[in-house]
Amino acid sequence: MAVYLILFLALLNFTAFMGCRVLMSLFAIELGASTAAIGVLISLFALCPFLLSVYAGKVIDRFGSHLPAQLGTALSALGFSIPWLFPVLPALYLSALIIGLSFVFISLAIQNLSSTARDANVRARDVSLVSLGFALSGLFGPLLTGFVIDRQGHVFAYLLLTMLAIAAAVGWLVSRRFVTDSHARGASAAPTDMRELLKLPQLRRTVVVSGLVVAGVDLYNFYMPIYGHSVGLSATMIGVVFGANSLAVLIVRGLLPRLTRWLGEERVMSYSMYLAGAAFLLIPVFEGAAPLMLLAFVLGLGLGCGQPLSILMTYNRAPAGRSGEALGVRFAVVNFTHMAIPLAFGTLGSALGVIAVFLSNAALMVGGGYANARGARAGT
Repeated sequence: MAVYLILFLALLNFTAFMGCRVLMSLFAIELGASTAAIGVLISLFALCPFLLSVYAGKVIDRFGSHLPAQLGTALSALGFSIPWLFPVLPALYLSALIIGLSFVFISLAIQNLSSTARDANVRARDVSLVSLGFALSGLFGPLLTGFVIDRQGHVFAYLLLTMLAIAAAVGWLVSRRFVTDSHARGASAAPTDMRELLKLPQLRRTVVVSGLVVAGVDLYNFYMPIYGHSVGLSATMIGVVFGANSLAVLIVRGLLPRLTRWLGEERVMSYSMYLAGAAFLLIPVFEGAAPLMLLAFVLGLGLGCGQPLSILMTYNRAPAGRSGEALGVRFAVVNFTHMAIPLAFGTLGSALGVIAVFLSNAALMVGGGYANARGARAGT
């Protein structure tokens, strides 16, 4: 029962987050923001996760996951409510900072709670199940948000996300009775140094490659609305394109345990990145809704297994009692990439268009897949 409760709460939290990623970009465009300004907005969303992920992981190792999840969800409700109360561009920047801060604790808490099973096969199943909640949220969030934007406007959509976050906060309070807390695994309270973790070759490679995978997903989530808007798609159709991507994610994550048994974790990771790189390369070639839906579906097949697989690989390769910290290191690398690339390519996008962002993503995915395959062959 516990894993299904975590799945439900993850669905509530991440539906709000995924909806916000579409809403934030579209509302910024509505308020007159340039591509460079949107790049800054995206980077602010990642600033707190980059700075605080390792600290948050240590807090979870020492005190457990429930309190960070509760506080994070309450913060997310505050962040979603700010643009509803103050629908101006500066409010979006403050909202992005607060939502990014909340995302650190919620995401790491969910990852750690879903990874605590002692049996490796059960652990893989639990991580896969919870990742399905993230995939479903990627389907529901953009579709729901796009529909609401077209009918009620951007401000009302922020109110809807606030209500979802409040519902999740109540759920986390109730969950204490049913979900075993992660600190029962026996984490040490002694001071630790994350550099010790990065000296482990396989863990270091997993952290870096997973950073590239999730950065690719994040940049797609933020820049696809901009590209869709530029080629004349409505908010509802942009939501449908995201829905196609999430449907593919849902399918491939259901198949993930079989794929890893058949090909192994390393091959699945590398092949998925190659497929995603091909999809990113082709997206700027097309402007119609149908081909963009198809490419979004292919991209979902490519990157859909990357996030749960990288979480599982990070957890499995972390020293005993330091899983939260290892996941925090991974999350920090993810958000450093997510923060640096929008800043670098936001200005470039203003000069050359959003196409440059998709081409850079293609290069990141192919390069990351090759580096992972080469490292796996070398055993490092």
